[in-house]
Amino acid sequence: MIERIGVDTGGTFTDVVTSSGQVLKLLSTPADPAEAVLAGVAVLGRAHTVAHGTTVATNTLLERRGGRVALLATAGHTDVIEIARQVRPSLYDPFADRPVPLVARHRRFDVPGRLDAAGREIEPVGALPEVGECDAAAVVLLHADRNSAHEVAVAAQLRAAGIDVTASHEVSPEFREYERTVTTVANAYLRPPCRRYLLRLAAAAPEVLVMTSAGGLFSLKEAADRPVALLLSGPAGGVLAASAAAVAAGYPDAITLDMGGTSTDVCLIRGGRPEPAAEREVAGLPIRMPSLDVHTIGAGGGSIARIDPGGALVVGPESAGAAPGPACYGRGGRWPTVTDANVVAGRIPAGLSFPGIGILDAGAARTALAGAGVAAEAVLAVVNANMVRALRRVSVERGVDPTGLALVAFGGAGPLHACALADALGMPVVVVPPRAGVASAAGLLAAPRQVDLARSWPRPLDHQGARQAAAELAASASSRLAGAALAAVEVEARFDCRYAGQSHELSVASIDGFDAEHRRRNGFARSDTAVEVIALRAAARTPSPVVLADLPDPCGRDGVVVGPAVIAEADCTIWVATGWTARVGGGGAWVLTC
Repeated sequence: MIERIGVDTGGTFTDVVTSSGQVLKLLSTPADPAEAVLAGVAVLGRAHTVAHGTTVATNTLLERRGGRVALLATAGHTDVIEIARQVRPSLYDPFADRPVPLVARHRRFDVPGRLDAAGREIEPVGALPEVGECDAAAVVLLHADRNSAHEVAVAAQLRAAGIDVTASHEVSPEFREYERTVTTVANAYLRPPCRRYLLRLAAAAPEVLVMTSAGGLFSLKEAADRPVALLLSGPAGGVLAASAAAVAAGYPDAITLDMGGTSTDVCLIRGGRPEPAAEREVAGLPIRMPSLDVHTIGAGGGSIARIDPGGALVVGPESAGAAPGPACYGRGGRWPTVTDANVVAGRIPAGLSFPGIGILDAGAARTALAGAGVAAEAVLAVVNANMVRALRRVSVERGVDPTGLALVAFGGAGPLHACALADALGMPVVVVPPRAGVASAAGLLAAPRQVDLARSWPRPLDHQGARQAAAELAASASSRLAGAALAAVEVEARFDCRYAGQSHELSVASIDGFDAEHRRRNGFARSDTAVEVIALRAAARTPSPVVLADLPDPCGRDGVVVGPAVIAEADCTIWVATGWTARVGGGGAWVLTC
């Protein structure tokens, strides 16, 4: 029996990597994503543990295919989910629409009872309304982040009636009523379809673990209970693999570039650790859950190129996906894509065989581009410009100079574009990890078991109390790693801080380090202004038994390659541009320099 298998499901391919170094890449099955996962595991053999990264939660939210949710909120606060913040999606566009709330107004119900801002009871919980037919219920009561008693009572009554319930204190016990409401509702909305999908995976192995947005694994049951924690599940595995590759190659400060068939994900790595985030926006909705600070755009190998009504060339975010896929796949695709442009431009060699597809059809790629009236080099220039903006988003806009960073390129398409992107940002080094085309699945192999906890801190200026409470929260997170030897648990605490009078905070490892982080991110610090601590975070991790550096080299990389040149590997293609040279570096990565 294989010890461990990592399986990453993307929009185009499902990638499988085993702890013995076997690699499999097969087309995803969008109509039933579990089909490709189970098929991939079956091909490679029975495993003790399957570690899985999934896009099911994300796609369910994007496509609005979740359950019918009833929202029960403190009387007078049921419309918080729609009132939101005074932020417009497009500042100067009066016709821009906000995302439609996940719960229609007729499914929102007032709950009698009230707590004050300190969590003290003003009015006890009264009789609950009839919620009617629903697939799940979300319970979000005012100030439940300070005192969960009212939510516990309401949830117990609903569960006794056979209703699937998500209560805010169980998912996002933090202040900010709008964000807490949206996160809780999203969890309730995702639970019915995600539970069905996840329970199907139970047949894959005796133990199935699922990647969270925060870069750790938890059980199938936990994933089914908290699917909102899976919204960045897919990209997180790749970030872990890329950060390990960057460190092994000698570049602990880097930006990861994961370009697959449908999207591109980027993340800043500092000191060998991915940047964390307390909140991410998904489908226009603020999801307040621990996550890696991954920024995603609709730019992938399958991104469709077209001329818009104004005559401009646009690439993405629409994708040809796995079915029919790019025209060069020979599966009926008629739209020109980024992959077709790379084929026509000679960056993907003629006659190259793709896993699960066979020999690419260069003629079909040329026909698709000509039919749309677009040139291959123009398509590549536009998609590269889109990715440069994403890379600037996680570096320049965060106060980090990209010229001091390496670009870690992976995914099936990432290494094809890396040199151009590095040139645009003045980045002197590109690192292409081993197994670059299946790096997200490899990252799942080496991902830790992890517990993430958060809580609001009600005494902002009590720094000593905050440090003590953070230590207690970290101990609580550690204790939840059932069966783990205490000596093997790594614990990390963080503090959400801001200057008094500010409305937004930064997450820092040390309260004393807030001034420096604020200066880096915003260009200034206010050392004479009181620092408030408004939330505490803790993560506890136990390491995976698999170390990526110990896996056998799948490609036998060797030698020096001077650009312009193509390096064709089993799972990805690397374009070494003019002026760049590729050498094998630490950890078996290709290190490209100019």
